[in-house]
Amino acid sequence: MIITDTHTHLYSEAFDEDRDEMMRRAMQNGVKRFFVPAIDSEYTERMFQLEKDYPNEVFLMSGLHPTHVKENYKEEIAHVASLLAERKFYAVGEIGIDLYWDKTFLAAQQEAFQYQIQLAKKYKLPIVIHCRDAFDEVFEVLEKEKGDGLFGIFHCFTGTKTQAEKAIGYNMKLGIGGVVTFKNGKIDKFLNEIPLQHIVLETDAPYLAPTPFRGKRNESSYVMNVLEKVASIYEISTEEVAKITTENSKEIFGV
Repeated sequence: MIITDTHTHLYSEAFDEDRDEMMRRAMQNGVKRFFVPAIDSEYTERMFQLEKDYPNEVFLMSGLHPTHVKENYKEEIAHVASLLAERKFYAVGEIGIDLYWDKTFLAAQQEAFQYQIQLAKKYKLPIVIHCRDAFDEVFEVLEKEKGDGLFGIFHCFTGTKTQAEKAIGYNMKLGIGGVVTFKNGKIDKFLNEIPLQHIVLETDAPYLAPTPFRGKRNESSYVMNVLEKVASIYEISTEEVAKITTENSKEIFGV
């Protein structure tokens, strides 16, 4: 059984004490593919080191996270553009809009999001979307950019069934993580009405640990808890969920 964690911040400082052990635990649980989103330029070297340490398991993205869109965002998206021109990445992410923490930079977030979608189209790459308290704003940008070149993953999907169907309409898979295991997570109530071909699994480690680890540091091995919950929702085996969601990830990332 090969499991794919489509979204994990393995380079995070949260893993500095036990990164190799954490990776070993994940791989022993069947997690063989780790897709790693970017945050900003400060983490670039850490990401490259991670790829060097795990060349067969780790696949990198390039992008500017919306909560890191600040006064210097033009320099940051120029950094993203230069990296994409220099070497292979598997997606542009994570990008999007976050209005949970701060609305100050909404216009800059929208501009950065749209520009990075255009970069993804240029390099024929998927996008990985971060959306928090911003479904309308994210959909507004996607509407401007919709078409054959637009595809990717709506990371950490926590919306309604209607929003799920709308995201899928923009050629997005839904990234399902720890929230699906929460009592008040809500997405478990309608998820089985969404065909499994539109679903990929993720952890968002070290954030959003699934039940029973909620509130603790998340890690990629915990994608098993997400897998088991999704299997119970769809009433099929964990092996079948792992197979289908890994195939879905290959369709998106091309590897």
